[in-house]
Amino acid sequence: MPMYFFLANLSLVDICVTTTTVPKMLANIQIQSKVITYEGCITQMYFFLLFAGLDDFLLTVMAYDRFIAICHPLQYTVIMNPQFCGLLVLVSWIISVLQSLLESLMVLRLSFCTDVEIPHFFCELNQVVHCACSDTFINEIVMSLLAVLLGGCPLTGILFSYYKILSSIRMISSTQGKCKAFSTCASHLSVVCLFYFTAIGVYISSSATPNARAGTTASVLYTMVTPMLNPFIYSLRNKDIKEALKRLFRREVIKGHLSWH
Repeated sequence: MPMYFFLANLSLVDICVTTTTVPKMLANIQIQSKVITYEGCITQMYFFLLFAGLDDFLLTVMAYDRFIAICHPLQYTVIMNPQFCGLLVLVSWIISVLQSLLESLMVLRLSFCTDVEIPHFFCELNQVVHCACSDTFINEIVMSLLAVLLGGCPLTGILFSYYKILSSIRMISSTQGKCKAFSTCASHLSVVCLFYFTAIGVYISSSATPNARAGTTASVLYTMVTPMLNPFIYSLRNKDIKEALKRLFRREVIKGHLSWH
């Protein structure tokens, strides 16, 4: 099913998001050192931008999938065919790669003083740019434009999809039908709210207060907590996944009894 195809890709991206930041942070804690090389910082920043942007695009694609499933159920299998689903994911990858490559190359043109201290637990783009010794005006313009285009457009698409979904649900006469239709997108809506509210809250708090440490603490929410909670949200609200877990648990119990005897 398209929903599980997109969910598998989202799970992979969530793993990659945390992999770009958490291992280095844990290593720093273990060896009591906060040093990262210039090349390592640029590499970490590139992959974080790539997977964070891809996470955003996949949530938008999944919103479109729910829109087709609820608003055009009879055409769902025709529209959301495997080729089209693969194309949506491929386009998401291409846009994310180009965006992260552009922003990383823009950082490479900057010059930095020696012994730069980044007030964050990973090489976050905005913090790295502000640590530069050269003029960052062009970088800030590019970051603002990409934030509006690649952040605002997916969010607009998600909001429009759910506007159409809610309009379709309101037209359903039975209460049971409304609950069934809403339950098909409740998990995705929960993940979207968690992702956007934490990300927006981080940047609002960082712009409202001069204390960079507060923004760093808040960043933990969308860099580690949100990817960790996504599997639990889908598992707890998805009947198919719960049934699969029950079958797996029963199989392990039976296998344990057989090995015991």
